[in-house]
Amino acid sequence: MVRKADIGVVGLGVMGQSLSLNLAGHGYRVAVYNRRQERIDEFIQGPAQGKEIVGTYSWQDLAASLSRPRKVFLMVKAGPPVDAVIKELLTVLAPGDVIMDGGNSHFKDTINRHTLLREKGILYLGIGISGGEEGALRGPSIMPGGDKEAWELVSEPLLAIAAKAGDEPCCAYLGSGGVGHFVKMVHNGIEYGDMQLISEAYFLMQELLGMSAAEIGQVFQAWNQGELESYLIEITADILSRVDEQTGQPLVDVILDEAQQKGTGKWTAQEAMELGVPTPTIAEAVFARALSALKEERVTASGSLAGPKVRFDGGERQLLEDIEHALYASKICSYAQGFSLLKEASRHYAWDLDLGQVALIWRGGCIIRARFLDEITSAFRRDAQLSNLLLDPYFREVVNAGQAGWRRVVSAAVSSGIPVPGFGSALSYYDSYRRGRLPANLVQAQRDYFGAHTYKRVDMPGSFHTQWL
Repeated sequence: MVRKADIGVVGLGVMGQSLSLNLAGHGYRVAVYNRRQERIDEFIQGPAQGKEIVGTYSWQDLAASLSRPRKVFLMVKAGPPVDAVIKELLTVLAPGDVIMDGGNSHFKDTINRHTLLREKGILYLGIGISGGEEGALRGPSIMPGGDKEAWELVSEPLLAIAAKAGDEPCCAYLGSGGVGHFVKMVHNGIEYGDMQLISEAYFLMQELLGMSAAEIGQVFQAWNQGELESYLIEITADILSRVDEQTGQPLVDVILDEAQQKGTGKWTAQEAMELGVPTPTIAEAVFARALSALKEERVTASGSLAGPKVRFDGGERQLLEDIEHALYASKICSYAQGFSLLKEASRHYAWDLDLGQVALIWRGGCIIRARFLDEITSAFRRDAQLSNLLLDPYFREVVNAGQAGWRRVVSAAVSSGIPVPGFGSALSYYDSYRRGRLPANLVQAQRDYFGAHTYKRVDMPGSFHTQWL
């Protein structure tokens, strides 16, 4: 008798194929299905050949091939395709079966799907997965949220295929509803911030010091041996060392300066605005990509809009040290914003998120994996109710030690007309957060003047309105 499959995977794009191979490599028998049947044949006869992976060619065939309770992983494009697949699966699955959405779905869509499937007795997990093709194949960071009963049924394979930080899997059940996809969304928002900050450091070295791509790559390689050690710093060093085979120039110099985006960073900024959580560095990273897309307009503007001459009169070694401090301090602020958003969302949606655990999950497999995530875990272990990472002793000391260089870098950039929206917004966030008094009193007075919105006083409780006219 043919052994039934342990898990099904729907969608054989790059991520679906890699995840299937990862599961099979850990001893699980996998049944795969794809809307385009030729994709199934190519996979079975190619990368999956000789492995415990079987192709199925109809929804009925997929359901019949799975052991009960049936567990189906969706690796399809977020949005309507997920709903279309769920609709088909509902014709062949039974109460107690499990559907897992491993795409980049919006967390509110996940909440709605969870509600729909609960009524039909189907268990549901929205699972954030980070690590790209390599991570899905060798071990991603996995962020599951949804039915606890579903987690108990699939925890063994998920923990097995996840990346490991030391001996600990980078996967843990995060809570109910759409929390898994929310955490992945914030991960991607922080990722946008990281990438923008790194690009600004590169641009400053190029513009102020006239360094070549290879020279800048060596700086990033050195930084990757210290506090800034991370996957993104590592690949940046690799990218900057690569030479274009056609022109002999550094490959990065022949890549058009237009950064694209899929929307998760934008979702993060939008949700931060909805919840009233300031995440300016993440938002600026999103806007920076949008501005980069205005390539033709920028080229036109460069011929008519004036700016200062780029010049730097200081020492190269000092500036490189300052940029390193600015990058680390800005990175801390960006993560502080992201974790503040997670904290408020946990309160707002009643998720009871363990923020230290989130940092643990991100230590391996994911795009933002970095050494200092251990410090974030430690911060929340010291104080589970920590309101902002900047108030933790470790991060407070790091920012205090580096802020002089951070300020010099932003000043030098502004003086030379070099845009640093990431560094600048992070510094402004820090300065705003550390001030006991801001000019918002005037803003509120203006609101009361033109809209009778009232205001609070510093010397007595209550709400007040002035007849200004």
